[in-house]
Amino acid sequence: MKKKMKKTVQYFLFTGLIATVLVSCKKDDDLVDVPAPDQNEVELITTFKIIFTDPANVAPTVEAIFRDEDGDGGNAPSQFDDIVLEENTTYNAEIILLNESESPADTISNEVLEEDDEHLFCFTPEGANVMITRTDTDGTFEVGLQSQWVTGAASQGTTVISLKHQPGVKDGSCAPGETDIELNFVTIIQ
Repeated sequence: MKKKMKKTVQYFLFTGLIATVLVSCKKDDDLVDVPAPDQNEVELITTFKIIFTDPANVAPTVEAIFRDEDGDGGNAPSQFDDIVLEENTTYNAEIILLNESESPADTISNEVLEEDDEHLFCFTPEGANVMITRTDTDGTFEVGLQSQWVTGAASQGTTVISLKHQPGVKDGSCAPGETDIELNFVTIIQ
């Protein structure tokens, strides 16, 4: 009886082992592909405006616009203004990004503001006598939708303005992340 019971136990163990091997080797048609994580959807930016106001209300308001109806690539921009500011003046600047290929136009700068912890505007003047400071923050780091431009003596150069997309890597510097838009404005201080 013991021998018969031992053989029965061995039989069940062997059968269980074979069933386990067969099940683990069987193709499971019920498996569902796990979708890749959402990537940042690149927004079409057709219009970049930067509006300069003098908080002392002495210098006139200045607006510089870059407009490219079909976005990056394709046709050349239809408008690319110079930034022309008065010397020895402080300006508050505001950036507005639009997608005017939609009706009504989509204000992309609102989306940048909603995701301010993932975005940073970088300003690089060269040859133009201007100091630029970002004045808005995401609570930890600056953003740059709002900035202050302090001009010095008359000069001419350029200012590169770029929007960096930095999800999970924003550290307050312009190094990490991808560039959403980058423009090189002729900058004239007169």
